[in-house]
Amino acid sequence: MILILFHDTKKTGPSFHIKTMPFHLSSRKPGSKLSRLSILVLAYFLFSFCSGLVVEADSSVTNIGAIIDVDSRVGKEQKTAMTLAVQNFNNNSRNHRLNIYFKNTSKYPVQAVSTAKELIGKKKVQVIIGTQTWEEAALAAHVGKPAQVPVLSLAAPSSIPLLTQNRWPFLVQMATDSLEQINCIAAIVSSCHWRKVIAIHEDNSYFADSGLLPTLSEAIQNVGASIEYDLILPPFSSLSDPEGFVRQEVAKLLRKQSRVFIVLHSSLTLAKHLFREAKQIGLMGRDSVWILTDSISDLLDSVDPNLVSSTQGAIGIKSYYSERNRHVLNFKDQFRMNFGLQYPDEDNWDLGIHALKAYDSIAAIAEAVKRLGGYNTSNPKLLLNEVLSNNFAGLSGEIRFHGGELKQKPVYKIVNIVGRSYKELGNWSSKFNFSERHVEEGSGVIGFDNMNNMLSLVTWPGDLDRVPKGWAVPTDIAPMRIGVPQDDSFPEFVMVKRDKKTNKTTYDGFCIDIFEEVIKILDYPLHYEFMPFDGSFSELVGNVSNKNFDAAVGDVTILAERSRIVEFTQPFRESGVSMIVPVKIEPQMAWIFMKPFTRNLWMVTLAILFYTSFVVWFIEHPSNEEFKGTWKHQLGTAMWFTFSSLFFAHREEIERKYTKLVVVIWLFVVLVLTSSYEASLTSMLTVPRLEPTVTSIDSIRKTNATVGCDGDSFVEDYLRNIIKLQNIKTISSRESYSEAFKNGSIAAAFLELPYRKIFLKDHCKEYIVTGPTYSFGGLGFVSIP
Repeated sequence: MILILFHDTKKTGPSFHIKTMPFHLSSRKPGSKLSRLSILVLAYFLFSFCSGLVVEADSSVTNIGAIIDVDSRVGKEQKTAMTLAVQNFNNNSRNHRLNIYFKNTSKYPVQAVSTAKELIGKKKVQVIIGTQTWEEAALAAHVGKPAQVPVLSLAAPSSIPLLTQNRWPFLVQMATDSLEQINCIAAIVSSCHWRKVIAIHEDNSYFADSGLLPTLSEAIQNVGASIEYDLILPPFSSLSDPEGFVRQEVAKLLRKQSRVFIVLHSSLTLAKHLFREAKQIGLMGRDSVWILTDSISDLLDSVDPNLVSSTQGAIGIKSYYSERNRHVLNFKDQFRMNFGLQYPDEDNWDLGIHALKAYDSIAAIAEAVKRLGGYNTSNPKLLLNEVLSNNFAGLSGEIRFHGGELKQKPVYKIVNIVGRSYKELGNWSSKFNFSERHVEEGSGVIGFDNMNNMLSLVTWPGDLDRVPKGWAVPTDIAPMRIGVPQDDSFPEFVMVKRDKKTNKTTYDGFCIDIFEEVIKILDYPLHYEFMPFDGSFSELVGNVSNKNFDAAVGDVTILAERSRIVEFTQPFRESGVSMIVPVKIEPQMAWIFMKPFTRNLWMVTLAILFYTSFVVWFIEHPSNEEFKGTWKHQLGTAMWFTFSSLFFAHREEIERKYTKLVVVIWLFVVLVLTSSYEASLTSMLTVPRLEPTVTSIDSIRKTNATVGCDGDSFVEDYLRNIIKLQNIKTISSRESYSEAFKNGSIAAAFLELPYRKIFLKDHCKEYIVTGPTYSFGGLGFVSIP
């Protein structure tokens, strides 16, 4: 008798029925071909089959399908990590087993549909994991929806997940949202005050828009910046001549002003060509900035050091995980051993965040299977719900889901590529912004709104000792058209000369010299071309506003109404308007030295002189031999002694004390008289020469006198509209002012402060400044706003 075990597959749990078949080896009909050996063989196979069913009844199997790029570095890390995760689970599980099937992803994301169908149809997988791109994840989820097979995506989700759960209810996103990384980029751009950036990304999208570029544009607009150019590179696998194509596209960046390059997304293979070509044409030199997102930065630990060295000074945004975690350290040792055995040709056996994410994905499935008890894994909805209800600390961070996405906001490490490796500058998260410490190190993390504390640690491209400007003058840009006023009233400021023989125009003057000195200070070449302009200064400013000129260099006064339509540089010279009038010149008189004192004062002075002489003679005569002799000698000595004390010490000796007292009083009187005389005479000789013919603007208004000014400047409108003068005459040149004053055409002239100084330098004895000075913004250069 043979026992046969039948498996009832229609029930949820394992169910078996035993039936008996009576069979006697000795009883066989004549002519039967079934020998005793055949019966034994049949019994053996039946026993083996039944044994397999008994084993299957004792251990449940969950089939997992993995869609990864097994030829790439990321795919190799993911495959090793997934294999280790499955082995670790199977080794610790008695009644349940995981089985994983690896499928290589194609260069065309559309083929993810056929790959997913094959895994579901032929391999009978209960869950799919992997996918390199968001497009592949969406396509696999599209296949998994009718088959009700959960899909765990390791690719970064779209930054605009429109109704993701409604469209793909069985999709679980193991990667963090790209929006957080975009905000990190905007924070870096804001900290360095860059105003224009260039976005670079590989277009592997079969959908209308993955949302990264518009999200970046909005984020940096919020910090006062904008995207000048978007360099879109096709998938590397689709290029027949990738090196030539990348060289041609990168060369276009030389024609752009911005030198802040943001690599939003790129495969490692394409990035190698991109960085090599950019370095060859000089886009990784001084004042250039490269910001690498996690698509490149997360591979810095495992890629070829030559690629790292080709991006010197770049700033990388790297996914953060705790490298001090005991479980992470143990897994690293296990990973290195298995990775080295499986891929001995790889130079670097270290793991990155991709391996940790892959391991956590298998762990999420394993945790769900454990809670189901191993018997309900064939029910896709139960399996999906258990995966989404996970809440455990994985190797890459906390694994907890909300709405099909990881609930925990990511933390990024800001790194700076130096040499053949990188150095860590700090961290960024939406919770703390920029911080210097790891979040896991405690609650004492101090956040900063900007990365100013980190900028001093950055090694910029070209070993620049400051924050790069992030812009440069394009190489093939047309030269700047700079308008120069052709007015030659004051050639000291601007002088335009044309050589009739060579037909060459030369530009000279104080303003031109300042401009050329500023150009020398710039550390980049500025292509410009001077163009003479024959018109007023207001018309010159208008031509800059209308973009007929890109800028204007000259003695242009900064005014409020002009600043509304153009931009001005910082003033390089003060400006203002003041009034100049001729001075009164009185005729010289022969007896002008008598003018300081009046006639009475002269008489009193002489009287005091004679009186002092008499007193000195009277006191000294009896005893002093100097004052004796004939009466003429005595009178002359007394007079000479008193008069000479006005200028020098007297020769005669004074013997009497009373005489000395008289002389002291006389000397004091002399001091007062001489000081008053010198002051009065000096003022009489100078003040009449500086006395203006017109004392104030009010006198001009009352008499309606004619005033002169430069017709090409703003002064005429200012005098007419602000100061309310009506009788105004325009003067064409500096010499014409003197002629107009001499022939009486004008009573006063209004000149700007720089011109006034030059005019008075040549006519300091003839004219004087009177009245108030009306100040303005100064002289500056003009540019397009």
